[in-house]
Amino acid sequence: MRTLAITQNITLDGSIEMLGDWFDPADQDPQLLEATRRQSERADAMLLGRQTFEDFRGYWPRQTDDQTGITDELNQIQKYVVSSTMADPQWRNSTVLTDDWIAQVRASKGQEGRDIVVTGSITPTHTLIESGLVDEYRLFVYPAVQGRGRRLFPDGYEMPRLQLVEARGFRNGVSLLHYTVRGHHPRGPRWTTISQQAAPPGPFRLRMPPLPLRVSRSCDRGGGGRRCGSLRPRR
Repeated sequence: MRTLAITQNITLDGSIEMLGDWFDPADQDPQLLEATRRQSERADAMLLGRQTFEDFRGYWPRQTDDQTGITDELNQIQKYVVSSTMADPQWRNSTVLTDDWIAQVRASKGQEGRDIVVTGSITPTHTLIESGLVDEYRLFVYPAVQGRGRRLFPDGYEMPRLQLVEARGFRNGVSLLHYTVRGHHPRGPRWTTISQQAAPPGPFRLRMPPLPLRVSRSCDRGGGGRRCGSLRPRR
């Protein structure tokens, strides 16, 4: 059975809708980017909302000198876009999921394969959470309080206590918190040991058992135009 993981940039007060300037795609810690690349290797499918998909499609395929490898990754990975209006996704390896998309995701999870990752796409994220299909949460927590905007979990939603399997800090102040839903047990071959990786001094240096790494990337339009980086949430 495949793992469905939600990975988001998030503020201390739980907002994943980027309405302020707390996220700067140009200010990325090298170790954070390396963690992103390692996690990308463990997924073979990405699920996106229509707006996030269109933002991806409008930016990444046009990058001819992308040193991050994100362009190649997004061109090659199987992309599922949730939309009731899109007929032709106009991007290779892309499939449109319509009104019964939750049933299609559930069926896909039952097949053999690597991770299915959801990035941005706040409305589909909420629907997946409420449907009980999420196995893991991989959250990059930024040291900022936005005070507004849509949050990771739908209003009024409750769930049993999550299990923390990784806590890691980066020198730019961002912390990676990786949770699994209790009862979900990631398979051993898909886990990567991080105990040998360099960690910043101070309270962020935590010793943890072997842990999985996977984060996706996206782009969006900021106040000064298009801004691209990790997880620019849209609907």
